[in-house]
Amino acid sequence: MPAHRKYFTPEEEKEALRAAVLRYKRTPKGFLTRLYAAMKHRTTNPHPRKAHLYKGKELLPKEDFNAWVEETYEEFKSLFDNYVDSGFEMRLAPPIDRIDSEVGYVIGNIRWCTHSENSKHRKGGWKWKKNQ
Repeated sequence: MPAHRKYFTPEEEKEALRAAVLRYKRTPKGFLTRLYAAMKHRTTNPHPRKAHLYKGKELLPKEDFNAWVEETYEEFKSLFDNYVDSGFEMRLAPPIDRIDSEVGYVIGNIRWCTHSENSKHRKGGWKWKKNQ
């Protein structure tokens, strides 16, 4: 074995892996990969309290998602750049919004928005009104 090779403890290895995953998540490709995985998880294995929102909803195939991203990339990139410039503030992360919550993640029913805009659009979400 070369003398210059450094060996990591299991804790150092875990930390290095966590750092690598975080770096990847903060790239456009990594962000989009995790976004699609989250949509897939919500439609195939929703949390029991949110099952009524996602169970049985259609999810466009990965190839169609990638084609849609290519078509809307400038809009995504602008939102993603704002997210990066903010220091990765969650409220500026660009999620995909379902225009009609009764329909799944399909072309014609999805759009880019900010996390804040998406939260305001939630069906049945409460609205806080000042001085009331």
